[in-house]
Amino acid sequence: MNRKTIVIFLSFAIAMLSGILAQAKTFPLTSSPSNPAASGRVDVKKDKNGNTEVMIKTEHMAKPGMLTPPASKYVIWFQERDQDPANQGELKVEKSLKAEFKTTTHLQNFDVFVTAESDPLTKSPAGQTVLRTKVQEVD
Repeated sequence: MNRKTIVIFLSFAIAMLSGILAQAKTFPLTSSPSNPAASGRVDVKKDKNGNTEVMIKTEHMAKPGMLTPPASKYVIWFQERDQDPANQGELKVEKSLKAEFKTTTHLQNFDVFVTAESDPLTKSPAGQTVLRTKVQEVD
């Protein structure tokens, strides 16, 4: 390849990457007094079908059994305004006290929260909330 072709290719690649990155939004997760060291973020972006790709990353998560009262698992919930929360699945904490969770949803504006539960398949949150954020206006 000649120099001009390389410059054009790199310019195109940078423009494409900038467009992809510009579409992603990040929402910080706020911790509760039950797990004050916990932190994290929710990264969201639209996929090619108009759905919302959601990536949750956390760190400094206490093992759920160490909370007061103790629990067995962390559960992720999405909740639209004036709707019941929906169980999205378990947030599995590694030995490093970090966790990641990825999913896709049709929701655009919704709350994301993590609770400590005794049953990860519960249909409604019963345990304490340890992290929370509000996702708005996904582009």
